[in-house]
Amino acid sequence: MSYPFDMNLLWYVLVGILFTGYAILDGFDLGVGMHLLSVQKDLDRRILLNAIGPVWDGNEVWLVVGGGALFAAFPNVYATAFSGFYLPFMLLLVALIFRAVAIEFRSKEESPRWRRGWDVSFCIASYIIAGLMGVALGNVVLGVPIAPDGEYAGAFFNLLNPYALICGGTAIALFRMHGAIYLVMKTDGDLNTVAQKWVKSGIIGFGVAYGMLSIATFVQAPWMAERLRANPWAILLPLGAFLSIANIPREMSRGQTMRAFLSSAGAMAGMLALVGAGLFPNLLPSSTGAERSLTAYNSSASLATLNLMTTITIIGLPFVLTYTIAIYTVFRGKVDPNHLHY
Repeated sequence: MSYPFDMNLLWYVLVGILFTGYAILDGFDLGVGMHLLSVQKDLDRRILLNAIGPVWDGNEVWLVVGGGALFAAFPNVYATAFSGFYLPFMLLLVALIFRAVAIEFRSKEESPRWRRGWDVSFCIASYIIAGLMGVALGNVVLGVPIAPDGEYAGAFFNLLNPYALICGGTAIALFRMHGAIYLVMKTDGDLNTVAQKWVKSGIIGFGVAYGMLSIATFVQAPWMAERLRANPWAILLPLGAFLSIANIPREMSRGQTMRAFLSSAGAMAGMLALVGAGLFPNLLPSSTGAERSLTAYNSSASLATLNLMTTITIIGLPFVLTYTIAIYTVFRGKVDPNHLHY
């Protein structure tokens, strides 16, 4: 089956949507993990883990689907990215494994040392995953050295440049705030009061990080602003992201936690959409010459493959969305301390 629209543009947008979905959904449980060691009582830690327990593994499916879509739609980008980011991707994989093992194993024994060891693993892994996501995105914005044969031509420490580290710090601050808002929705009593304090400090931390990132982007990646000036409609993206960020403390002060959470999700979506619009059609820009950049057009799979993937998506996506909505509906509401499974 063929479709009467630009398939390359469609899959550029779809891959972006999948990774944005992952950032929003797994972002809050990463944020919860970052706060795990901030409480001392074992009961409070179990409540935090049970707040994300029914949904965390489903959230990570979005990363798997996003990676699979990137591999199928833009195989050259997938190959070059993994050749350049091999060590960070392996570290990401190890951190994902440790989070999964930690949340499942930590309550299997009563030993405080056993439980604290897994709690530390879960917390550190959450920081690592969030930081790596930000560092990877920062390097994509700046561009990476790509050789004429399409291989990554830099070294591992080239990835740890100041701009990428600022992106990593911003991602950590954003997820910490996002996770704290989620915990306010899921907890009661003293733990809820503590979570509200985490939200306040999280808003300040993210505000500072976001300001630094904005300045760094204007200095280190001025072409992003040039792309936006060339497309006046794109001004809606930074405006929407800014308004979403500004609405978070407003809704929290009014006790509208769900609206604050949706505003936090909207801020993520707006920021990532801004990056996508600023980079288009590039998926992996080259710092060694624009002609070596991998775009949605020179690195895509065949049109037949894109058409087939689109058909599969049209059929399968409603099932994925229905499942996701059902899970969050079933497990809505506060965590019951008398029924803890993790």
